Amino acid sequence: METNLVLESVKFMVLGMGAVFLFLAIMIFCMNVMSVFIHRFFPEPKPSAHVPQADQTDKKKIVAAITAAIMHHRQG
Repeated sequence: METNLVLESVKFMVLGMGAVFLFLAIMIFCMNVMSVFIHRFFPEPKPSAHVPQADQTDKKKIVAAITAAIMHHRQG
């Protein structure tokens, strides 16, 4: 009763790697199906027409806050 351990280990390796490959293939397929489902039934909202003036004032406030924080940090 002689068993070839190398052949047995190769069989187990192929079986394990095949199982992992099959699992990953199924997972990728399911993720693609979920992505299509989500994009079809829950689309991203279209950007609405917004007032560009409000964006400019917000950006100016942010720049002013950053500038004040840097000056405060440099002073001590």
